[in-house]
Amino acid sequence: MYQKHNVANEGRLTEGGLDEATRPRACICILTYRRPEGLRRLLGAIDHLIFSGPEVPDLEVVVVDNDPSGSAREVCESVGPTLRWPVEYRTEPRRGIAHARNAAVAYAVEGSDFIVFIDDDEVPEPAWLDELLRVQSAYDADVVSGPVFPHFCDRVPRWVTRGGFFDQAFANPRYVTGHPIKLTATGNVLIRTGVFTEINVEFDERLGLTGGEDINFFKRVHAAGYSMVYAGEARVHEWIPGSRTDAWWMLKRAYRLGNALSLSEAYLDRTPAVGVVRVLKGGGRLVQGLLLFPLCALFSLVFGRHLVMKSLLHVFRGVGMLAGLAGLRFEPYR
Repeated sequence: MYQKHNVANEGRLTEGGLDEATRPRACICILTYRRPEGLRRLLGAIDHLIFSGPEVPDLEVVVVDNDPSGSAREVCESVGPTLRWPVEYRTEPRRGIAHARNAAVAYAVEGSDFIVFIDDDEVPEPAWLDELLRVQSAYDADVVSGPVFPHFCDRVPRWVTRGGFFDQAFANPRYVTGHPIKLTATGNVLIRTGVFTEINVEFDERLGLTGGEDINFFKRVHAAGYSMVYAGEARVHEWIPGSRTDAWWMLKRAYRLGNALSLSEAYLDRTPAVGVVRVLKGGGRLVQGLLLFPLCALFSLVFGRHLVMKSLLHVFRGVGMLAGLAGLRFEPYR
């Protein structure tokens, strides 16, 4: 899908006197679907990015709107001209997050050294991109991932914060900077453009409506031998509305993540032996949750409701994994 692209650079000087050939070229890719306020907030934060070294990157932003009606166009047209960096607006009418991701990459790969993904409900800290680029250079990494921290928009029940249910996003555990990783997600990640062009890899569009396309992608990238490291100070904050701290929403999320994980792994390897391992993992989650539930229910009377929720999350994650193995697809992006 993606063709290798070599950009001829004429060695033009920037206002600060730096040769453009020395500057890394990065494209920030934002996928959006009917979140105008979140998109506006994110674009404003990108405008306030800071860079510590003399080489400010040659930066561009592409927004891919997965709403066929183009609901994000007004935000891009009103905010875009005020930003320090150019904003490209594209629509991807085919419903599904993988379609939108591939559309962003198809645009960005032509003129960038690095492709950076961040979600439209997130806000980066000012030094976010500077840190991703610094770690990439220090470790000569093909993929650099950073942490995602929760920012609650509304007051949340005490059991939610005590349980830490949003402290570590799925496939985004916390490490020290430079720690090698095997898996990450796309809420906060920098990818060397060559990863896409050298092995002609893209996000699996069969997972467009279920999610899990990023897990599938990074598993293939790691298997191909590319280096992936963690950048502990490249921080972004996910804005979480009160509706997402509801117990039922959290349980559905656990089911969805388990389901998407099984489906994404199934497309990578369908051998019987691997299928048995997946059944054991999904069944193990389910049994673990069921066994813990009575004990957690008892201790919750003293220590809090979050213990019950943790056991139920294991149950729902396990059921979602087993459902995915059975071919049942939960499609939140439909």
